[in-house]
Amino acid sequence: MRRILTSLIVASTVALASAAAAAAPESKDPIKITLNDWTGQLLTAHIMGGVLEKAGYTVQYVPADYLAQFAGMRTGDLTVAMEVWATTAKEAMDAAIDAGGVENVGETGMQAREDWWYPSYMKEKCPGLPDWKALKDCAEAFSTPETAPKGRYLGGPVTWGGYDEERIQALDLPFEVVHAGTDAALFAELKSAYERKAPVLLWIYAPHWAPIKYEGEWVEFPKYEKACYEDPAWGSNKDAKYDCAKPVGPIYKAVWTGMKDKWPTAYKAVKAYAFDNKGIGELAARVDIDGEKVEAVAADWVAKNEAVWSAWLK
Repeated sequence: MRRILTSLIVASTVALASAAAAAAPESKDPIKITLNDWTGQLLTAHIMGGVLEKAGYTVQYVPADYLAQFAGMRTGDLTVAMEVWATTAKEAMDAAIDAGGVENVGETGMQAREDWWYPSYMKEKCPGLPDWKALKDCAEAFSTPETAPKGRYLGGPVTWGGYDEERIQALDLPFEVVHAGTDAALFAELKSAYERKAPVLLWIYAPHWAPIKYEGEWVEFPKYEKACYEDPAWGSNKDAKYDCAKPVGPIYKAVWTGMKDKWPTAYKAVKAYAFDNKGIGELAARVDIDGEKVEAVAADWVAKNEAVWSAWLK
């Protein structure tokens, strides 16, 4: 019996050692995950980072410009970008892929829409909405002392891109763009305006909690086609590009091409990562509305969803 017990202990020890070795990270160098400037992306990054840390990897979070981050990924100075929206950054990602060093590792499962949005109560002052042409006649209803008589469009941070100034010019809209400094400032202004039923026209995106919490609509511009962004002859203004809606489409994940060889299991996990609009919107509401910390919300999700993320590591 003693021999049997000893054999079992030895076998268990070997099995545990083998499992530990199998789970050991392929490299102790840090996997550098980019942090952009909106809540959903910060959550996505910290969820992925938390999962990789559970698997034994060293993770660093690096604040990075949304469009410029691909330059750092090409050289391996940055490893992972967890949210690349087809609506605003696919061109930048594709250019980096063509130049070498960056790989698109697939869709997150989230679908992006981002465009001009207004609360429903503004239709009383601009009854032709959601048709974009209505904005030509009721711009002053959206004006502020700084922009009057032109309307004010509250855009996202400048780093988000979006071609709003170009669209205003192409469609001859009597509006001025004022960029919010941060994601938080953008939605703080929406909250304040909505509570006072004050005029506001702004950049809203999904996945996000805002279009769920607040009643409103996106402005309906001419439907996006690729030619709208490339060929001035497309659309109503034959001399200008961007005379259409913003594109809609998937949200991708991108990585440094060297990740596959240096951290193969982590690479598989990033590739397998999946979320939906509702899930990330609910988590973002806990941060932006309830005041919880991004890191705490992400850690809570990781702690409660091992059955989900453990499959990413296989």
